[in-house]
Amino acid sequence: MEIGEKMPNFSFSATNNKNGHLADYQGKWVVLYFYPKDSTPGCTIESRDFRDAHAELQNLNAIVFGISRDSLKSHDNFKCKLELPFELITDNEEELCQLFDVIKVKSMYGKKMRGIERSTFLINPEGLLKHEWRRVSVVGHVDEVKATLKSMQA
Repeated sequence: MEIGEKMPNFSFSATNNKNGHLADYQGKWVVLYFYPKDSTPGCTIESRDFRDAHAELQNLNAIVFGISRDSLKSHDNFKCKLELPFELITDNEEELCQLFDVIKVKSMYGKKMRGIERSTFLINPEGLLKHEWRRVSVVGHVDEVKATLKSMQA
């Protein structure tokens, strides 16, 4: 996907037995943050930061979804443990990961493995991809997302 392109109306399964489509959120800004794995340190910090900013993001007419390849059961536990006020999408078939090109070969302890590159995407109320953050550094990231949303709405 390129900035400015219309997003396809993808479908998803998320926590709270929620199944939906991107078009269900037309009229809202959609923040999709892809993260490697539930309950890992960086993913926990990032999810808490989005949780803590949730009310402010809602005031900016934005809805947040976290996405990883973890199962819905794992997502439900992670969501409950962190008291996340937004849903987590499961992508164990990697359809959304491929659409957004976030699966990368990573090196961990000298071993090469495929995994999600921490990335966030901002979709406007008309369904256009407006901004992307790749290889996200967790600290300060949610503040960048909020600032970008505010500037695009000004």
